[in-house]
Amino acid sequence: MKVVVIQGPNLNMLGMREQNIYGPMKLEDIHNQIEGVAKQNNVDVEFFQSNLEGEIVDRLQECYGDADGIIINPAAYTHTSIAIRDAISAINIPTVEVHLSNIYQREEFRKKSLTAPVCAGQITGFGPMSYHLGMISIIQIMNEVAAMKADQAAQIAQQNLQG
Repeated sequence: MKVVVIQGPNLNMLGMREQNIYGPMKLEDIHNQIEGVAKQNNVDVEFFQSNLEGEIVDRLQECYGDADGIIINPAAYTHTSIAIRDAISAINIPTVEVHLSNIYQREEFRKKSLTAPVCAGQITGFGPMSYHLGMISIIQIMNEVAAMKADQAAQIAQQNLQG
């Protein structure tokens, strides 16, 4: 199984920007923690970060047929990007939205997520632990999807034997 972690604008500045909100960890440190969880669960993980909306849309589309799950932190695009929302919806891959800060405790304009309604779930406000929880969640979802597909295949095989 493969998970793609997509990071939005300014997340490349973690550890340098607004540590009172986002904490002292750098993006590389967060990715190292995610890799640890992935290895423990025999999951391949790939990372992508961009400050450009179109590049994020392109990367989401590239996941189609390649990834089994996505963790996304759209960052500021969470509140503004219909394009990213539509890309998540179009590819129909289980996606978990994560945020380091609790977006519901911040400025009014940050309290609305355009992307969360097309995701399997949203994890917000746990700092770097949000990514850990996101990884555990997406692995669980991927395992459930794989089990359902196996059950469906077994049912079809059984029907073919009977018919």
